[in-house]
Amino acid sequence: MTIQRLDPELTSDDKLWALLSWLLWPFAIAVLFMEDKKNRPFMKYNAVLSLAFTVVLYILGTVTFGCLLVVGIVYVIYLAIMSFQGNWVEVPWLSEFVRKQGWV
Repeated sequence: MTIQRLDPELTSDDKLWALLSWLLWPFAIAVLFMEDKKNRPFMKYNAVLSLAFTVVLYILGTVTFGCLLVVGIVYVIYLAIMSFQGNWVEVPWLSEFVRKQGWV
């Protein structure tokens, strides 16, 4: 995982919604439905990436009978903290996949 640049145009609202998107997926869905929120690149990026990661985590957790869920939850908390600090987080293969699909 790499951490990209700090964006000086980020507001505390951007960072808070990014944190909430990582910790609770209903907030990520809310970001994508609210017009003013989904037009903010940082919020949209974190919302889409957190939803994609949640889907992957639940699929892998089901296949491994929950063993990866604990590791995944700790990783999500780390990503949430990093996004709250204003960093553009990168999940190794998932971030590139989300970009190639044109979701962000």
